Amino acid sequence: MRGPVTGLACSLSKLKMGKQAGDAEASSENFCVPFFALTSVAGEVARRAGFDQRCLEGETVKTIPAFVLAAAADKNLVRTRILAIQHMQRMRGRSQSQLMRCSDQNFYVVKFSNNPQHRRVLANEMFGALLARIAGLPVPEPTVLEVTEELIHRTPELNIHLVGGATPCEAGMQFGSPYVVNPLKGQVFDYLPATMLERVQNVATFAGMLVLDKWTGNCDSRQAAFWRLISQCNYAVAFIDQEQCFNGGNWNFPDTALGGVYSQNVVYENILGWDSFEPWLSRIEDMSQNSISGAAEKIPPDWYMEDSCALGALVRKLATRRTMIRSLLAAFRLSSRKPFPNWGEVDSKSSVVV
Repeated sequence: MRGPVTGLACSLSKLKMGKQAGDAEASSENFCVPFFALTSVAGEVARRAGFDQRCLEGETVKTIPAFVLAAAADKNLVRTRILAIQHMQRMRGRSQSQLMRCSDQNFYVVKFSNNPQHRRVLANEMFGALLARIAGLPVPEPTVLEVTEELIHRTPELNIHLVGGATPCEAGMQFGSPYVVNPLKGQVFDYLPATMLERVQNVATFAGMLVLDKWTGNCDSRQAAFWRLISQCNYAVAFIDQEQCFNGGNWNFPDTALGGVYSQNVVYENILGWDSFEPWLSRIEDMSQNSISGAAEKIPPDWYMEDSCALGALVRKLATRRTMIRSLLAAFRLSSRKPFPNWGEVDSKSSVVV
């Protein structure tokens, strides 16, 4: 059972940087390890945050762009190649991702193409995140990272655990998702109790992400990262883990009423009607097939085994499914979860029945 606050938290100690830029050599005794520790360590983060300047030797870790509020639709789909230079921490989860420091001095959760689930997991992460950002949802910008054979060879922790033993992570282009806030300046949690969700500034974006998850056939529960700067009281949410969109490696759509939904109904209690899904519902319904194809073209071919026919079929299915979104949302609304208790009520801010 989870504690009152389960954290995507940072453990801050000393990072020993190499003298040359991009040097990944680090002492096993003196290193900075910001990591997603999915246990109750929130109190420890605040205590250790005082080491933020002392733990660096002449280098500053740049702040990763924040996702406080849903912005205008992201039309910049240009991906940047970044080099992974240091392993930080193994992450929890079925895809066995790793937290790594990269050449831009930021930290990324990296998923490898030989993960235990499917090579298409990386394609799903990239495609799902790009579609979400086109719709204006707060999703970290997906990145293609280069992980070298040399780094894997000298980092025994970079391996995949299988039933028959461990195998090294695969070198080459891998998927990277940025840590949503600089670990020296903020805190990240994968869970907040219902009493604290009122402090999430952009909680309305859960409605928009539900639209995207229904459209893309996410067969997992919706994953979210709640973050704040240490100097702030309120949180923002960023949506992570799109790997099970399109039904994982199957690339089909076995739609279920509870697929892709968040575990707590409280994030949906302000959904009063169809207008509560705007502007994201209209953006996705009106998204052109060319826009969908443009996002798909950003996926490295190796991540879908160079099966361009399968990718083209997926794009066409998504274009067709734009007209199905409202019926999929209605199935969730009428499900046993009863997720929208205030559906049909008057919006007190606009005095309009939605």
